[in-house]
Amino acid sequence: MTAADPVTAMAKRLEGTNVSPQTFLATDYLNHFNEVVMLLGMLGDMPEMFEDVAAWTPKSYADHFRDSSIADREIAVEAYALAPARFRAPFDATIAQADAVVARGVAMIGAALEAGDAERAAFLGGQTAQILQRLIEVASGIIHGSEKGMSQAEIDIVLGEV
Repeated sequence: MTAADPVTAMAKRLEGTNVSPQTFLATDYLNHFNEVVMLLGMLGDMPEMFEDVAAWTPKSYADHFRDSSIADREIAVEAYALAPARFRAPFDATIAQADAVVARGVAMIGAALEAGDAERAAFLGGQTAQILQRLIEVASGIIHGSEKGMSQAEIDIVLGEV
Protein backbone atom coordinates (compact mmCIF):
# COMPACT_ATOMS: atom_id res chain seq x y z
CA MET A 1 0.00 0.00 0.00
CA THR A 2 1.19 3.47 -0.80
CA ALA A 3 0.62 6.64 1.21
CA ALA A 4 -1.83 7.85 -1.45
CA ASP A 5 -4.16 4.87 -0.97
CA PRO A 6 -6.31 6.44 1.81
CA VAL A 7 -6.75 9.56 -0.30
CA THR A 8 -7.62 7.59 -3.42
CA ALA A 9 -10.02 5.41 -1.44
CA MET A 10 -11.68 8.49 0.07
CA ALA A 11 -12.07 10.13 -3.35
CA LYS A 12 -13.92 7.02 -4.56
CA ARG A 13 -16.13 6.99 -1.43
CA LEU A 14 -17.06 10.63 -2.03
CA GLU A 15 -18.53 10.01 -5.47
CA GLY A 16 -22.27 10.60 -5.32
CA THR A 17 -22.13 12.45 -1.99
CA ASN A 18 -22.41 16.16 -1.20
CA VAL A 19 -18.66 16.24 -0.55
CA SER A 20 -16.38 17.14 -3.45
CA PRO A 21 -14.22 14.16 -4.50
CA GLN A 22 -11.65 16.71 -5.71
CA THR A 23 -11.34 18.96 -2.66
CA PHE A 24 -12.86 16.70 0.04
CA LEU A 25 -14.92 19.70 1.22
CA ALA A 26 -18.69 20.29 1.31
CA THR A 27 -20.69 23.45 0.74
CA ASP A 28 -23.14 22.54 3.51
CA TYR A 29 -20.67 24.03 5.99
CA LEU A 30 -21.30 27.47 4.52
CA ASN A 31 -24.89 27.38 5.81
CA HIS A 32 -23.41 28.23 9.19
CA PHE A 33 -22.31 31.59 7.76
CA ASN A 34 -25.41 32.13 5.60
CA GLU A 35 -27.41 32.23 8.83
CA VAL A 36 -25.47 35.18 10.24
CA VAL A 37 -25.47 36.97 6.86
CA MET A 38 -29.26 36.83 6.91
CA LEU A 39 -29.40 38.16 10.48
CA LEU A 40 -26.98 40.99 9.70
CA GLY A 41 -29.11 41.99 6.74
CA MET A 42 -32.18 42.27 8.96
CA LEU A 43 -30.63 44.79 11.36
CA GLY A 44 -31.77 47.77 9.30
CA ASP A 45 -35.43 46.95 9.85
CA MET A 46 -35.10 45.03 13.09
CA PRO A 47 -32.24 46.25 15.30
CA GLU A 48 -33.47 43.90 18.02
CA MET A 49 -32.04 41.08 15.89
CA PHE A 50 -28.62 42.18 17.10
CA GLU A 51 -28.98 39.80 20.06
CA ASP A 52 -29.17 36.90 17.61
CA VAL A 53 -26.21 38.24 15.63
CA ALA A 54 -24.16 38.64 18.81
CA ALA A 55 -25.12 35.10 19.91
CA TRP A 56 -23.73 33.59 16.70
CA THR A 57 -20.47 31.79 17.36
CA PRO A 58 -17.89 30.26 15.07
CA LYS A 59 -18.18 26.53 14.60
CA SER A 60 -15.49 24.28 13.26
CA TYR A 61 -16.08 22.33 10.09
CA ALA A 62 -16.07 19.03 11.96
CA ASP A 63 -18.40 20.33 14.69
CA HIS A 64 -20.82 21.66 12.09
CA PHE A 65 -21.12 18.24 10.52
CA ARG A 66 -21.18 16.38 13.83
CA ASP A 67 -24.17 18.54 14.80
CA SER A 68 -25.77 18.18 11.36
CA SER A 69 -28.53 15.82 10.31
CA ILE A 70 -27.41 15.51 6.67
CA ALA A 71 -26.79 12.00 5.40
CA ASP A 72 -23.14 12.68 4.45
CA ARG A 73 -22.11 14.16 7.82
CA GLU A 74 -19.76 11.36 8.88
CA ILE A 75 -17.93 11.09 5.59
CA ALA A 76 -17.68 14.90 5.45
CA VAL A 77 -15.71 14.88 8.71
CA GLU A 78 -13.52 11.98 7.54
CA ALA A 79 -12.84 13.62 4.19
CA TYR A 80 -11.95 16.99 5.73
CA ALA A 81 -9.11 15.32 7.63
CA LEU A 82 -7.71 14.10 4.30
CA ALA A 83 -8.43 17.24 2.24
CA PRO A 84 -5.49 18.19 0.02
CA ALA A 85 -3.52 21.06 1.56
CA ARG A 86 -3.82 23.11 -1.64
CA PHE A 87 -7.56 23.36 -0.93
CA ARG A 88 -7.72 23.01 2.82
CA ALA A 89 -5.17 25.74 3.63
CA PRO A 90 -6.94 28.53 1.69
CA PHE A 91 -10.32 27.21 2.86
CA ASP A 92 -9.30 27.26 6.52
CA ALA A 93 -7.75 30.72 6.08
CA THR A 94 -10.96 32.01 4.46
CA ILE A 95 -13.06 30.60 7.29
CA ALA A 96 -10.77 32.22 9.87
CA GLN A 97 -11.19 35.52 8.02
CA ALA A 98 -14.97 35.10 8.00
CA ASP A 99 -15.00 34.41 11.74
CA ALA A 100 -12.89 37.54 12.30
CA VAL A 101 -15.20 39.65 10.12
CA VAL A 102 -18.22 38.57 12.16
CA ALA A 103 -16.42 39.32 15.44
CA ARG A 104 -15.34 42.74 14.23
CA GLY A 105 -18.81 43.50 12.84
CA VAL A 106 -20.50 42.49 16.09
CA ALA A 107 -18.17 44.74 18.07
CA MET A 108 -18.74 47.72 15.77
CA ILE A 109 -22.50 47.23 15.51
CA GLY A 110 -22.76 46.79 19.26
CA ALA A 111 -20.86 50.02 19.84
CA ALA A 112 -23.12 51.89 17.41
CA LEU A 113 -26.25 50.58 19.10
CA GLU A 114 -24.87 51.40 22.51
CA ALA A 115 -24.28 54.96 21.29
CA GLY A 116 -27.90 55.09 20.11
CA ASP A 117 -26.95 55.21 16.43
CA ALA A 118 -29.30 52.64 14.89
CA GLU A 119 -28.65 54.05 11.40
CA ARG A 120 -24.90 53.40 11.71
CA ALA A 121 -25.60 49.96 13.18
CA ALA A 122 -27.79 49.12 10.17
CA PHE A 123 -25.10 50.38 7.78
CA LEU A 124 -22.44 48.32 9.56
CA GLY A 125 -24.71 45.27 9.51
CA GLY A 126 -25.13 45.61 5.76
CA GLN A 127 -21.41 46.13 5.18
CA THR A 128 -20.48 43.20 7.39
CA ALA A 129 -23.00 41.01 5.57
CA GLN A 130 -21.53 42.03 2.19
CA ILE A 131 -17.96 41.26 3.27
CA LEU A 132 -19.04 37.97 4.77
CA GLN A 133 -20.96 37.09 1.61
CA ARG A 134 -17.80 37.71 -0.42
CA LEU A 135 -15.85 35.37 1.86
CA ILE A 136 -18.58 32.74 1.53
CA GLU A 137 -18.22 33.02 -2.26
CA VAL A 138 -14.46 32.56 -1.96
CA ALA A 139 -14.93 29.52 0.32
CA SER A 140 -17.49 28.07 -2.10
CA GLY A 141 -15.02 28.53 -4.95
CA ILE A 142 -12.39 26.64 -3.00
CA ILE A 143 -14.85 23.85 -2.22
CA HIS A 144 -15.50 23.60 -5.96
CA GLY A 145 -11.81 23.43 -6.88
CA SER A 146 -10.31 26.92 -6.81
CA GLU A 147 -7.02 27.15 -4.96
CA LYS A 148 -7.30 30.91 -4.38
CA GLY A 149 -8.49 32.54 -1.20
CA MET A 150 -8.54 36.22 -0.31
CA SER A 151 -5.26 37.61 0.96
CA GLN A 152 -5.17 39.49 4.22
CA ALA A 153 -4.38 42.64 2.22
CA GLU A 154 -7.58 42.15 0.19
CA ILE A 155 -9.57 41.66 3.39
CA ASP A 156 -8.03 44.79 4.92
CA ILE A 157 -9.04 46.83 1.87
CA VAL A 158 -12.62 45.58 2.09
CA LEU A 159 -12.75 46.12 5.86
CA GLY A 160 -11.40 49.63 5.37
CA GLU A 161 -14.63 50.43 3.54
CA VAL A 162 -16.63 49.94 6.75
